[in-house]
Amino acid sequence: MSKIRIFSYLPNPRVWKAVITGKLCNVEVEVIGDKPRNLPNWLWDYDARILEEEEKQNSPHKLEGKRGFTGNLFKTSEFLNQHPFGTVPAAFVGDNKIGVFESNSIMRAVSRMSSLTELYGGNDSSLTSRIDSFLDANLVFSREHQVYILSIENLNSYTYDRMKSAYEFYLDGIELSLSNNKYIAGDKLSLADISFVCDFSQFLREGHYVESLAEQGFKIISKNIKISHPKTVHHLIELSERNEFSSVMGSYLEWFKK
Repeated sequence: MSKIRIFSYLPNPRVWKAVITGKLCNVEVEVIGDKPRNLPNWLWDYDARILEEEEKQNSPHKLEGKRGFTGNLFKTSEFLNQHPFGTVPAAFVGDNKIGVFESNSIMRAVSRMSSLTELYGGNDSSLTSRIDSFLDANLVFSREHQVYILSIENLNSYTYDRMKSAYEFYLDGIELSLSNNKYIAGDKLSLADISFVCDFSQFLREGHYVESLAEQGFKIISKNIKISHPKTVHHLIELSERNEFSSVMGSYLEWFKK
């Protein structure tokens, strides 16, 4: 049995964080899931599975979908006990199947399962706290770009300006850190780098909506990133081509590299 099982919609760059971390520190991470539109057909549980139509009609686990989903979802009481916010990705950790949610927390849980501790600061508690600082900044940026990407085909100026401001604030900090260090949090690869690569790759999806944005009177926010934030781009591409990253991310960034 794997030490960590994750249930989520797939593909999901947020889940990649845990999987890449597992590859780097030798922890088995099991991922179960389906395309977002198919998750309403699943029983959300540690033993997640596709439900038969008859099961769905008579299920005691039926709930109204809210955040990100419409219609009915099916979540067991055991799932909701471990994941009270009822969201995915949803991880179950250890023999007791403890629920861990939020992608950065799941990634940290994977790291803590390993005897290889350098990704999370090793024995240096100050460095661990510094890594956490970057992870918190990344989470704020991630929340903003989730709203932006989900509304990108029907955008308003408020959402666009807010995302642009968050982008500039976050990228300026990453660029400055990489001007002084080999990696984001210091001289060694850490969870801060893994989280950055996965979440920022997802933000760059805006590049697929150039025409839609133009029709609405907007330009892609990251249009000049290779000029404005060259160290950030170099770091992103260099890490994405490492085997531990590329074996998980596949061709997700190929369009951007070209």
